[in-house]
Amino acid sequence: MATPDFIRDLRVSAGHQLLYLPGVSAVVFDDQGRVLLGRRADTGKWSVIGGIPEPGEQPADCAVREVYEETNVHVVPERVVMVHGLEKPVTYPNGDICQYMDICFRCTATAEQALRARVNDDESLEVAWFRLDELPQLKEFAVFRIKQAAQAEGPAWFTSSAPSPA
Repeated sequence: MATPDFIRDLRVSAGHQLLYLPGVSAVVFDDQGRVLLGRRADTGKWSVIGGIPEPGEQPADCAVREVYEETNVHVVPERVVMVHGLEKPVTYPNGDICQYMDICFRCTATAEQALRARVNDDESLEVAWFRLDELPQLKEFAVFRIKQAAQAEGPAWFTSSAPSPA
């Protein structure tokens, strides 16, 4: 994902130290039940679409924007699939360290929109639709989000280390 301007500005004073940032991911389905994935330019690996909300931007609006920016597909967010504080920080090649609180949305694209899928920026090498039984190799991050989003209904998944009420 390209670094938003507000984070570049923050890095001027924060340097490479750990920043805890919001993140949004989108699991996008078409009317055939296929999932839209992008092969990331930075890692060369397939993943769900995601990014960082701009200040003041609602997470669902961020999901819509990121999917369009990266794939040329307009989507409608249906529900929050999960909220997950990633356990491990990410260290980028330039030395910046970030840890993300991810809000994942299940989104849909119409058949007409599915036909529009193409690389739409420099963050992806390619984009494609995949049947759930023919997914490419993915990190557990993406696999778990797809699994949760494939359930048409249900409460949002989250984890907690808080003790259960007695």
